Amino acid sequence: MGFGRTRGLTLAGVEGHVVTVEAHGSDGLPTFVMSGMADTAVRQAPDRVRPAITNLKLSLPAQRWTINLSPASLPKSGGGLDLAIATALLAAEQHVEAGLVAGVAHLGEVGLDGTVRPVAGVLPMVAAAAAAGIHEVVVCAANAREAALVEGVTVHPVRSLRDVVDHYRARSAGLTHPLPLPGAPPHEPDQAKDLRDVVGQAQARWALEVAAAGGHNVLLVGPPGAGKTMLAERLPGLLPDLDPTDALAVTAIHSVLGALPRSDALVDRAPFVAPHHSASMAAVVGGGSGAVRPGAVSRAHRGVLFMDEAPEFRRDVLDGLRQPLESGEVVVARADRHVRMPARFQLVLAANPCPCGGAGACTCAPARRAGYFSRLSGPLLDRIDLKIGVSRVSRADLSLGPGESSADVAARVREARERQRRRWAGSRWRLNSEVPGSVLRSGPWQLRAEDRRPLDRRLDTGELTLRGLDRTLRTAWTLADLAGEARPRSQEVHQALSLREVHGVKAA
Repeated sequence: MGFGRTRGLTLAGVEGHVVTVEAHGSDGLPTFVMSGMADTAVRQAPDRVRPAITNLKLSLPAQRWTINLSPASLPKSGGGLDLAIATALLAAEQHVEAGLVAGVAHLGEVGLDGTVRPVAGVLPMVAAAAAAGIHEVVVCAANAREAALVEGVTVHPVRSLRDVVDHYRARSAGLTHPLPLPGAPPHEPDQAKDLRDVVGQAQARWALEVAAAGGHNVLLVGPPGAGKTMLAERLPGLLPDLDPTDALAVTAIHSVLGALPRSDALVDRAPFVAPHHSASMAAVVGGGSGAVRPGAVSRAHRGVLFMDEAPEFRRDVLDGLRQPLESGEVVVARADRHVRMPARFQLVLAANPCPCGGAGACTCAPARRAGYFSRLSGPLLDRIDLKIGVSRVSRADLSLGPGESSADVAARVREARERQRRRWAGSRWRLNSEVPGSVLRSGPWQLRAEDRRPLDRRLDTGELTLRGLDRTLRTAWTLADLAGEARPRSQEVHQALSLREVHGVKAA
């Protein structure tokens, strides 16, 4: 009979959690008993680990083995606990020194031949280990550079269980057995899309600058081929680099999804995510039937979520965006838990004016046109700050030559965001789009009565909801920041109001 204990790591949504893995051998029928809310992949770990240990020519008696995963109330999922379970079993049989493995976290999937394989979500799990005071982690060599992004943690890369055994036996003998990190993968420079490529569309380009400066949501309405997608794809190029905190959060989400562009560096540019219009609620908002996974809104955290042909998306998927647009996070409820995932993104919707596209002579009946655009619900449109008409490109537009580059526009965006940073310093807000309306409607940030009069009039007549009024105020503040003004005047208020109505889409 033997006992071994070590640390493992698991995911819940996009957050990592430390798991204490205990292995105890006792007399009885040869079997493995596992406790601690394990999913199917975790419960099958003994079927992978036992032959892997045997293939190392190490003994593992045929007896009753009890594997406990603590805390018992935390759901565990995936194959990442394999390496921790194998290490606990090796410690129980004294193949490795139990005292050496007890405080080290182990993360990786184990193959039948003893190979340690990579898993997704290494960055948030290693970050959770560091937060729990664990200073050493043993991971698959393919995940080592990603794990090394977490400061204060020593990473030991391994390729097989044999590497794990050799590592701990060397330490037991008082020898250092360092395993070097694998070489960095070749890096291909980003091919940023430049705003200079967009022909014409001066009004839409200006609106895109306003959106980038204040973090506002945008609706682009126009016929096919007018450049709506090109404009949306160039919005991330106008946004500043992510700060270290946001870069770590964005990289963690991409790590969970197995979509890291590079394993040796944080994602420091605003992401751009464009789901297909056939995407499900789980794919866009997050969730799933098994382990809760982040959706497109979380993948677009601190970046841009672009929904082309927006009226073609399912109505429930579109309305599912309303809660994260307000709160900046997604809460997925399950019977046994609630999982929170960050989702602070800029929404860009693109739509044709009618089902036929509106190019040339429209053949759609009025009722069909109204029904097509009504798929975008009033509450969703109420959360869109800028509604922009994108017209067809003419020969005159082609003769104008290229417009400003993304670098020129991004410089003005940085200046406007710096004004916002200074204004909201000491608060939890960074951008005008994040400031509650109650703050802008009272105290030192309240506009003068004559500047506020157009908003009051539309609120009295029902043309603006209170949410719409607040969002118009935020846009007005952004326009003032771009103009270098200390606060919005009537001119900025009128501009902000004009940006909330286009092609029959009323300001709400």
